[in-house]
Amino acid sequence: MTDAIVIAAGVISPVGLSLPETAASARARVARLREIDWLDRRFNPFIAGVVPDDGLPPLAPGLAAESLTNREARMLRLGHAALAEALAIMPVGAPRVPLLLGLPEHHTQTPIDAARFLERLARQSEAPIDLERSVAAPRGRAAGVMALKQALARLEREPAGYVLVGGVDSLVDLYVLGTLDAQGRIRTEANSDGFSASEGAAFLLLASPAQARATRARALARISAAAIGREAGHLYAEEPYRGDGLAGVFAELLGAAAPSGPIGCVYASFNGERYWAREFSTARVRNSSWFADDLQMEHPAECFGDLGAAMGPALVALAVHGLAGGYRRAPCLAYASSDFGERAALLLEQAG
Repeated sequence: MTDAIVIAAGVISPVGLSLPETAASARARVARLREIDWLDRRFNPFIAGVVPDDGLPPLAPGLAAESLTNREARMLRLGHAALAEALAIMPVGAPRVPLLLGLPEHHTQTPIDAARFLERLARQSEAPIDLERSVAAPRGRAAGVMALKQALARLEREPAGYVLVGGVDSLVDLYVLGTLDAQGRIRTEANSDGFSASEGAAFLLLASPAQARATRARALARISAAAIGREAGHLYAEEPYRGDGLAGVFAELLGAAAPSGPIGCVYASFNGERYWAREFSTARVRNSSWFADDLQMEHPAECFGDLGAAMGPALVALAVHGLAGGYRRAPCLAYASSDFGERAALLLEQAG
């Protein structure tokens, strides 16, 4: 499978309205998690990560007249902001780009229609999205990294094109928060083994090495391999947890990628729940020969909370920004794990 070059990225999160802002805040360990107006089952305010409303574009007039849920309207505005940043380098009149999009795995009483959301996002953002060649999947945190693996395959088949990969989510929804709180998963004063819900969007624009050279696009980082898998003993499974999912993904990824050296940095989708730290520890121990002794761990959910389906692409974008800026070591591994079992990881190298 061919490599892919990341030539642009965009992120919006509670700690930044762009990738550079989000990266700077995460690097400085600036946390912006705050009490919101909604109350948990103990009648205490939820603590969440919220993107400032005045940092978002307004909902398109045509969409405002449609029967959108508040969550979907919010996600469209988040996606619009991050898409604009990721596509800013595309010249006017450029061919339309296929989008592989990750969407939430936790739903409200009205689940998001994936195909309709794609069409609405194209209308909201006015981005040059090729809807006929675009796909959206409701797979949660891992969805965007899973989509990056599919993007590598697409660029191998069509090396003269581009592929856009991303994820968007808002867990700051009263029904979603109430459901997760009833399951004991939301961090509160009485529950330290939980997470802070958040919202955001992230997108990466990819090209084949040949296309990047032909167009003289700035190469930010190189994706050398990606792997996907599934954990049978996931959070909602009846089967016992054995740690085979992520460990197997790491083994497949690192065996296929032939990294340039020991893994120096990992961007992980930890969100504060102990389950995820145990999972990574198992995966690292089983693949210990691939990791540097002074491995640098980055888990920026401590700054901006759990971004849901935006988490995977956001982690990759932050890793890309760090490699391009010279403050993160290559090779760099980024991975994301979803609540219902999906696991995905990729390996990033310096672009040069």
